Amino acid sequence: MRHRSASVQDPHPPVAASPAPRSDWATLRRLLPYLWQYKWRVIAALGFMIGAKLANVGVPVLLKNLVDTMNPATREAAALLVVPVGLLVAYGLLRLSTSLFTELRELIFSKATEGAARRISLEVFNHLHALSLRFHLERQTGGMTRDIERGTRAVHSLISYSLYSIVPTIIEVALVLTLLAVKFDVWFAGITLIALVLYIAFTVTVTEWRTQFRRQMNELDSSAHSRAIDSLLNYETVKYFNNEAFEARRYDESLERYRRAAIKSQATLSLLNTGQQLIIALALVAMLWRATQGVIEGRMTLGDLVMVNAFMIQLYIPLGFLGVIYREIKQSLTDLDKMFRLLEKEREVADVPGAPHLQLPAGQVDVRFENVDFGYDRDRRILQAVSFEIPAGKTVAVVGSSGAGKSTLARLLYRFYDVSNREGGGRVLIAGQDIARVTQASVRQAIGIVPQDTVLFNDTVAYNIAYGQPGASSAQVQEAARAARIHDFIAGTPKGYDTMVGERGLKLSGGEKQRVAIARTLLKNPPVLIFDEATSALDSTNERAIQAELRSAAQNKTTLVIAHRLSTVVDAHQILVMEAGQIVERGTHAQLLALQGRYAQMWALQQESSEQADTSAPLPGPVAPAAG
Repeated sequence: MRHRSASVQDPHPPVAASPAPRSDWATLRRLLPYLWQYKWRVIAALGFMIGAKLANVGVPVLLKNLVDTMNPATREAAALLVVPVGLLVAYGLLRLSTSLFTELRELIFSKATEGAARRISLEVFNHLHALSLRFHLERQTGGMTRDIERGTRAVHSLISYSLYSIVPTIIEVALVLTLLAVKFDVWFAGITLIALVLYIAFTVTVTEWRTQFRRQMNELDSSAHSRAIDSLLNYETVKYFNNEAFEARRYDESLERYRRAAIKSQATLSLLNTGQQLIIALALVAMLWRATQGVIEGRMTLGDLVMVNAFMIQLYIPLGFLGVIYREIKQSLTDLDKMFRLLEKEREVADVPGAPHLQLPAGQVDVRFENVDFGYDRDRRILQAVSFEIPAGKTVAVVGSSGAGKSTLARLLYRFYDVSNREGGGRVLIAGQDIARVTQASVRQAIGIVPQDTVLFNDTVAYNIAYGQPGASSAQVQEAARAARIHDFIAGTPKGYDTMVGERGLKLSGGEKQRVAIARTLLKNPPVLIFDEATSALDSTNERAIQAELRSAAQNKTTLVIAHRLSTVVDAHQILVMEAGQIVERGTHAQLLALQGRYAQMWALQQESSEQADTSAPLPGPVAPAAG
């Protein structure tokens, strides 16, 4: 049976310490290099943004001139038609320029935005594939995918809100304050500036306070999503134990906690919006009172009053969204930081600097385990001083009880874990080269595996077989399927090789999935093979047929066979018997039987079980009541 260490999947793992919070500026500094790759687009976008704001600020100025021109007290006959028409045309052109520059800015910068998002997402994807098996055994798929999704969206949000909202508003505020201070008295600029400072201080303070509720909402959202995904991935288990109501109740508990957090977040948002509108209303009243007083005293014209009002409206409309924008920027920074933290997850198994590729001399690909000590956790050793060799082109089988450490050998050979990083150490060598000193990619390219638990992609049968050699032709795929004795089954389905296998291959039986895995490995055709209970899901007839194919596939290949049924390994060149992480016996099938040791006991027990299965009585009918 496949060994599943309790130390790997501890039901009560220690709670990891929360990472130290990173400042928002640190997160932004991480993002900037991705954008600076498109520096000329950034500069061009900033130029268009400044042009749009200059045009926007010019609109109230033209509006003032238009109102003053139409004043009967100052209007001249020559200006009756020509000047207003000219101002109206200029007003329309400025409005058009504002929109035109804004669209050009977004068009120019869209490539930078999408390019940065694509590059970050690809880096995270590649990094996750590079992380160790331990990380993937402990991760929560639903929550992690949610973090990646939100992090990718955060790139767009940050750029959108900062470049399209915050920076343009700052530029416009600076232009308006300067114009008000120069054209009128300093009080206009002072009132505007005081209102802006109060507005921003109130918004930032309340939003910072609200962030905890928003963060709690996101955590509860990820938790609910993780539970839903986990339940759906284990659909069959839920059905087996009739636990639909239990799963629905657990999911509903998560949704209820999310609902309470969302209500609390909405209540604080209402408080924020009310306070913002109060500050804006007081500032508008003060500005218009000051402008009205100036008109009455003759220091200002009606056009000046209109211009001040237009300026305030233009300023406070975007500021009305500052709370939302600031909150979204903070949330986007949090989401982006989570994705960057995924990028910063250390690789437990990493190539040494300048590691060469594994060299595979023809006909000399042997495998050696030299005094290997290994444990998934330091307090529990799985392998103890394990040493053996698989000569080039030979087959070595490993047998033993469940939990003896058989499948751990395959994980170490694939370098899912590094022996050299473990206390006690030892070495695993392929063709005389320590696999910890060469690249992981070249090691895995040299090995093919048929695992006990076959997981397939939710794609066609052809895609899953061809995964062993991407780009393989249809003829090669079919040849591998024939060798794995699954071609006839595939050809007999309505869609043939285009048949979808479903999530994790659930549309196929266990035997069919295992034969697809065998075909996939045969197509890869590597020099080293691992058969980890490769026929455990097959019936006796198909097992014998597949065993013949596996023996044929293993010809002239260095093969490690991990088996529970001893009948599948009688032809191995050497058989290793493992108990409690140690090799207790080794030899051929005949030699081990002659020893009358552990292997002979296992063989006798399995033969007895096989004979009982062959001579078993038919299923019993109703039991008759006992006499008397």
